[in-house]
Amino acid sequence: MRERLFVLLQWLLPHHLLSRWMYRLARSERDWIRRPMIHFVLRRYRVDLEEAAPPDPDAYTSFNAFFTRPLRPGARPVDPDPAHLVSPVDGTLSAIGTLSGNRLLQAKGKTYTLEALLGDRDWAARFRDGAFATLYLAPRDYHRIHMPCAGCLTGERYLPGRLFSVDAAAVRYVPGLFTRNERLACRFQTLFGELVLVAVGALFVGSIETVWGGEVTPPHRSRPESRTHPGTLCLDKGEEMGRFNYGSTVILLLPPGTLDWREDLRPGARVRMGEWLGTLHRTP
Repeated sequence: MRERLFVLLQWLLPHHLLSRWMYRLARSERDWIRRPMIHFVLRRYRVDLEEAAPPDPDAYTSFNAFFTRPLRPGARPVDPDPAHLVSPVDGTLSAIGTLSGNRLLQAKGKTYTLEALLGDRDWAARFRDGAFATLYLAPRDYHRIHMPCAGCLTGERYLPGRLFSVDAAAVRYVPGLFTRNERLACRFQTLFGELVLVAVGALFVGSIETVWGGEVTPPHRSRPESRTHPGTLCLDKGEEMGRFNYGSTVILLLPPGTLDWREDLRPGARVRMGEWLGTLHRTP
């Protein structure tokens, strides 16, 4: 009942207004703002800073600098096999498997469509019956996004929307959650075919950034925007491609026949950036 009330309240909240406030607070360098915010999150979510660079929480100039903190070299070894797809983030697997036609599993009894997620029928058609994984980043997690395999950027789509929380309660009770929230879909060409990585915004996510374009949000727009890239920007497996401010979700999409997931992976499993998730196959 408590979870349902929390989700019901979110339908009434001014999502973007709250996120704009968080955006400003998170970037404040005033000690009386940044230090309480950082230490509250450290206590509340038991954040482990041993792998961070630097590990001293008071060394960060703002809450956002702390939240998007880098890791010390070697903290996340990336599986070296070029045929192994790796996790792009630290997080929890919300869902993993194969699409049923154009439908992805959100939670037990709830699905949504590729067309609604990507906002483009041509993009969606390429991934029917393909492989997908949904990874949730909690506030305690490392919040940079890395390439799950080597690839070259060919396109991106920004889709406006609400900013519901993406925690387990919201996933269970908000129909089509990931198609309602603001998001950025990035398409890459790889040696094994195409791959799409969708960065889904959430309540208090003040920005989504990419390494090639900087801040995508804010500002929060009212219409979808598409951009085609010539495929000349290529990133290695494990290389940083973007980041979130505060917790959110990443969705991976691959065409049919290109990937076999690790058999032991189940929803609820914790994964770390660079960890092997599945084996890729070249498509004809």
